[in-house]
Amino acid sequence: MEKGLILQLNKTFEESAYTQNNVEYWLARDLQKLLDYDEWRNFFKVIEKAKTACKNSGQNVSYHFVDVNKMIDLGKGAKREVDDIALTDTEDE
Repeated sequence: MEKGLILQLNKTFEESAYTQNNVEYWLARDLQKLLDYDEWRNFFKVIEKAKTACKNSGQNVSYHFVDVNKMIDLGKGAKREVDDIALTDTEDE
């Protein structure tokens, strides 16, 4: 992969982060699009594998993968609530 593309992907990743209570996190559905997964169910499998890796490394999964809900636009002003996951590398203290 060329260096310019890697730098752009890193920049896009960092720009998609949110901050709340001094904790930086990403929403899984945002990362799904960034990583070019068309369907949530396929990306959800990746998240589940990441949770397993987190647990196997001795980390507290609930600190790094928090179930959340968010509203999405459906068009013509309609909205719907969907499940999402907040991902962070920071543990609550």
